[in-house]
Amino acid sequence: MRDKFISAREIVKKYHLSYQKVNRYTDAGLLRAVLREGNMRLFNRQQVHNRLRQISLLSREGYSFRLIRRKLIGI
Repeated sequence: MRDKFISAREIVKKYHLSYQKVNRYTDAGLLRAVLREGNMRLFNRQQVHNRLRQISLLSREGYSFRLIRRKLIGI
């Protein structure tokens, strides 16, 4: 079951993002923690992979963070 989830720390290492960026995406609703184990947030591994791919593609197309958020979650 643990292999279905990924921690914020693992996201930072695997996707070469800063911890602040993971927090920003989480706070903005782009990434959603599905479990909490103590002080650790766990995310669905497949959802994180798909969402970060979408964010990367939109960013490369020139969309701002605000427009990416609106496009992906409608806010």
